[in-house]
Amino acid sequence: MRKKELFHSKRDTLGGTPVFVGTRVPIASLLDYLAAGRPLDEFLDDFPTVTREQAVSLLQSAKDTLLNTAYANTAG
Repeated sequence: MRKKELFHSKRDTLGGTPVFVGTRVPIASLLDYLAAGRPLDEFLDDFPTVTREQAVSLLQSAKDTLLNTAYANTAG
């Protein structure tokens, strides 16, 4: 799943908060659930408009971005 298919931010949707595409679920909600030690399945049960593929793809994208940034900062 491409990054642009994962989330979007529009001024008229929750004031521009980044949300999963096709939903009004902020991506920060997923991160908050996981940071609180709650399982992915609980998040998906509580927000049924978000698919497992969207959630896992978002987490993979965040991981890739973090690692690429870290590697870029150590290359210099």
